[in-house]
Amino acid sequence: MAVTTVAAADDSTGPTPIIESTTSQIMTIVGEAPEYFDADPDRFYDEIGAVLDQTIDWRGFAKGVMGEYASNARYRSLDDDGRKALREQLESFTTIMKSGLIRTYAKGLLAFSGSKFEIVDDEVIDPDARSASITQLVYGSGDRTYTVRYQMGRSRDGSWRLRNLIVADINLGQIYQNQFAAAAKSSGGDVAKVVAEWDISANLPEDLDSE
Repeated sequence: MAVTTVAAADDSTGPTPIIESTTSQIMTIVGEAPEYFDADPDRFYDEIGAVLDQTIDWRGFAKGVMGEYASNARYRSLDDDGRKALREQLESFTTIMKSGLIRTYAKGLLAFSGSKFEIVDDEVIDPDARSASITQLVYGSGDRTYTVRYQMGRSRDGSWRLRNLIVADINLGQIYQNQFAAAAKSSGGDVAKVVAEWDISANLPEDLDSE
């Protein structure tokens, strides 16, 4: 299947059309997945990932999860070697988070084939805004309705990218940030060790894992 990816938005494009287009593309992929998933699951993950790559600020999300350990203030406090190490840690952690989240998210989506998605925001986004929150309702099976909030940020080039996701009041970025901080504290501040041992599936909130 050829995936039509979401083009990077410019200053004239708000974040809502990006979420709508991304959702439409993803649910098309999900609808076709049962035909081949058992024989070729990597195809499914790759196609979902290709869409998400155009929508998510993976580095920004990973930096947010690392919190104070990847903050600008901490970076400035380090010497050249420390800064180089931190850049490498952030790059590695971004790769780990991206791979794990794509697979976790993609697996969860299989349960929502045929579901209805509806953007409920009716507010006009300030054209000068640097951030925005888009609320979407997901109508699942058994009359279950889920609320998803997409926290969007505008990049330097004017494009809108997803920076965080809140599902049914479960703030993924905040939960992962708390877990990273706890792991860093227990390892005596050894950020490299935390990054190397990070397992996205083990750190998935139980409430989401059970959906």
